[in-house]
Amino acid sequence: MQLLPVPWRHDAFDPEHLAAAKARTGSRVSVCLPARDEEATVGHIVATVRRTLMEAVPLVDEVVVIDDGSTDSTAEVATWEGARVFAEADVLPEAGPGSGKGNAMWKSLHVSRGEVICWVDADIRNFGPHFVTGLLGPLLTAPEVGFVKGFYERPLHAEPHGGGRVTELVARPLISVLFPQLVRFVQPLAGEYAGRRDVLESVPFVEGWGVELGMLIDVVERFGLGATAQVDLGVREHRNRPLEDLGPQATAILVTALRRAGFDRVPAEHAELRRFAEGYEPEAMTIEVRERPPAATIAGYRAGRGLSA
Repeated sequence: MQLLPVPWRHDAFDPEHLAAAKARTGSRVSVCLPARDEEATVGHIVATVRRTLMEAVPLVDEVVVIDDGSTDSTAEVATWEGARVFAEADVLPEAGPGSGKGNAMWKSLHVSRGEVICWVDADIRNFGPHFVTGLLGPLLTAPEVGFVKGFYERPLHAEPHGGGRVTELVARPLISVLFPQLVRFVQPLAGEYAGRRDVLESVPFVEGWGVELGMLIDVVERFGLGATAQVDLGVREHRNRPLEDLGPQATAILVTALRRAGFDRVPAEHAELRRFAEGYEPEAMTIEVRERPPAATIAGYRAGRGLSA
């Protein structure tokens, strides 16, 4: 299979030029961060976007933080730096309880105002404005693009390319076997991506760790590869999780992929990961694999957007 070329790097997009392109389209841009216990990094991310892409250049219209049950000062820090902060449980409560990153992202669609949504993770340690301008570039300059995925180098300890363990051991083999149309994507599990609202509100959101892969599969299935792009964002430094934390992520991604491949034995709500604890005691861990339906099908969302019932 011939791979399509990677068309963009983040440094191909100048913030002032993007702001002019945005003005011509009349679009609003929202940068959204799902966050849980990220007080060490969320303030810097919010402040950087506000200073460089809102005050210095009118590119971003708002920064939205969905506080997903933090026990630290994430909400206070983000508010102080200028974000609109919402507690996850307070957004669309009539839709019922949910959990996980994908659930927080789904709720950010409801409270954000932009026609273009850019998501970045709240734990990036070396965040710069290029994370946002790189993702927005194709959306504001190429009208055929509806969804943009970022990729980057992910250092792990002394290894410059040691990150992305779940990608290499789980996601890439699944894609190669079950979804070969997606092999062009360098990092299918990257947490930095952006899209047009009409694209994002038309696909379901996996509530837990499967959100990235599920969204990528669903967007390509619905809109085609020609509506997608990917951008090299350079190097991303973040909190690398220990090996024992990767099993739950891998399980959620496996369930998400098998479900979309038509495997009818995957659980509808919660999966169970069985493994051994200290002393070889067996343990079972519940993994979130529920899915939120497309936002455009939710009455509260439609009412908030002024859409007809």
